[in-house]
Amino acid sequence: MSWKSQLSKQVKELRIHFCQTSPASNGLREYVAKSYPSLKEANPKLPILIREANGSEARIFARYGLGEEKKLSVNNLPSGEIEKQLQTLVESLATPKV
Repeated sequence: MSWKSQLSKQVKELRIHFCQTSPASNGLREYVAKSYPSLKEANPKLPILIREANGSEARIFARYGLGEEKKLSVNNLPSGEIEKQLQTLVESLATPKV
């Protein structure tokens, strides 16, 4: 099973912040343009919030059970690396804590 289909089982909300013009946000803007449709299709009830703000750092916030959050700083990362970072985050949440 794809990690994308596991996203809504682990994450309660996904927030994506980036700058509309900053070169540091290029990879995240490209990732959103390319991958948002498939993420939303695999997780139709998961809130995916996209926030564009001038000068904002490229970041992804994942909120999961009991209000806990994890933040990924993805400034200057290419689109493919952002996908890997997000996949690692989702898979780390799926691993049972002992």
